[in-house]
Amino acid sequence: MLNVRAALKNGIAQLREADVPSFTLAAELLLLHVLGRNRTWLYAHPEEIITDADAHRFFELVVRRAAGEPTQHLTGKQEFWGLEFEVTPDVLIPRPETEHLIEVALDRLALRELRAGRPQKSAGAGLQIADIGTGSGCIAIALAKELPAANFLATDLSPAALAVALRNAQRHAVADRIQFIECNLLAFPVGAQHAAPLLGTMPNSAPPVFHESPVRGHELRPFDLIASNPPYIGRREASSLPREVRDHEPASALFGGEEGYELYANLIAQSATHLKPGALLVLELGHNSLPAVQPLLDAANWTNVGVTNDLAGIPRVLAAERF
Repeated sequence: MLNVRAALKNGIAQLREADVPSFTLAAELLLLHVLGRNRTWLYAHPEEIITDADAHRFFELVVRRAAGEPTQHLTGKQEFWGLEFEVTPDVLIPRPETEHLIEVALDRLALRELRAGRPQKSAGAGLQIADIGTGSGCIAIALAKELPAANFLATDLSPAALAVALRNAQRHAVADRIQFIECNLLAFPVGAQHAAPLLGTMPNSAPPVFHESPVRGHELRPFDLIASNPPYIGRREASSLPREVRDHEPASALFGGEEGYELYANLIAQSATHLKPGALLVLELGHNSLPAVQPLLDAANWTNVGVTNDLAGIPRVLAAERF
């Protein structure tokens, strides 16, 4: 029989031997997942004997992690913005750098109110916000927690991803304010509001205000903020990706074309037709996509363009205001 210390030591050794990144953290997370405990308990009870069944399950997960499966797929969860999100192979695993997008969106919303001489809408009352390519729903849900009076629309091409996003919205008690729609970028289906119960809105909940009338092509511009973390990796870079990413995360959420930045032109053009004057567009960028994407905001439609670097000094978030 193994105790906690011996199991963890063994798991760390196996993952180190397999060249798994952050092998100690991965072993800890897998053991915590199997035991249903937290890290404080883990290190406070090193002599605790674990059952044979738990040991077997733990080492099965260690073998799978050593073979390249992401830790988040094995545990089914990932933390983002201080919230726990369900993740599956159908969605992109939320990354810490995407939290910069949340920070920029909230800061730019507050600045907009300040410039207009209005008190900051700390609860987001009256705001209509869209998250394009929502995946796990982490952006829409994080913003919904920060802006408890705002309404949201979240789109994705993948019905499986939308199902995960809805479950996450339900977990965090914001599903009544987020409508999930299956579509490409902002190409909302005509009459999208009628499909809400099928596509994600909680039954018997009131739809967001901007769905009280049909969506008619590019005529409707209801949003105060459009945020997006679109696919931005180039297919030519696929071979250089870590195997955890290349082999296990959905290609549709990773690759934005051969170069990686091809989706931004349509996303920015469509956003211009769906934002109110003075409203905000906030986009996450790939590590080398700023030179190709920033010029798309040089058009007369946009003003107050700003770039925010991540902690590694990489241009990570591009924000602009609809003129």
